[in-house]
Amino acid sequence: MNQEDDIAEGVYDAEGDAYDDAEATRRDADDAESSRASRGWWDRNADEYQSEHGGFLGDDRFVWGPEGLDEADAALLGPAASLKGLAVLEIGAGAAQCSRWLAAQGARPVALDLSHRQLQHSLRIDGGAVPLVEADAGALPFRDGSFDLACSAYGAVPFVADPVKVFREVHRVLRPGGRWVFSVTHPIRWAFPDEPGPEGLSVSASYFDRTPYVEQDEQGRAVYVEHHRTLGDRVREITAGGFRLVDLVEPEWPAWNTQEWGGWSPLRGNLIPGTAVFVCEKA
Repeated sequence: MNQEDDIAEGVYDAEGDAYDDAEATRRDADDAESSRASRGWWDRNADEYQSEHGGFLGDDRFVWGPEGLDEADAALLGPAASLKGLAVLEIGAGAAQCSRWLAAQGARPVALDLSHRQLQHSLRIDGGAVPLVEADAGALPFRDGSFDLACSAYGAVPFVADPVKVFREVHRVLRPGGRWVFSVTHPIRWAFPDEPGPEGLSVSASYFDRTPYVEQDEQGRAVYVEHHRTLGDRVREITAGGFRLVDLVEPEWPAWNTQEWGGWSPLRGNLIPGTAVFVCEKA
């Protein structure tokens, strides 16, 4: 759940020294470069991320985004009682908070993430109670039809250059009729500055500019990459991946949530959507 200014301060090189002069730009970044940047960034920043946001995420809570939409209330994967016994793959799991909630409902989750350090935080929390897999979402190390459900709360999808590749992999490992639910930054947010205050309410860029947001070091190597798609792009990618879109949820900002998270805030959340949750089924 990071974008632009929210992630600009915590960039480090291989020796752990800060990239104080990391350059933020918009340029192309292919699958390989995006994957390398994501693995490095999350390994370097996992500790800070979990320290800063762990209280909001909880150890065993399933939250779809900074608004605080809870799966216990939304039931986008299905009623909680129906999850018992189901095999569920969480992609971009981080510290596996969502998987831990699923396990508490009687599901059989597997938490997958590209970042070794993020998965270490899952081990810190539960000692290995949730099965963990370190792998790229574009090459899932599972047999066809291994899972009943798949989910991702701001994981993987915004950071890959070829989301259709990921969707086809998810499609492959799901059983017939399996549900795939994922959340990302709402596409409209890319037209606005990533600021929580009034300065974040004026359009500053084209919604239709798909050029990736990249932070790079002095040698021009990407250390963080995030990819933008329009809502229409996402629908076409979902279809190309073999899925049928059954719902698109745009969570409203609840009155109880008074905290800011990067560019997400009560001020902006009451005026423009910050998260899009796509509910899909295997066609």
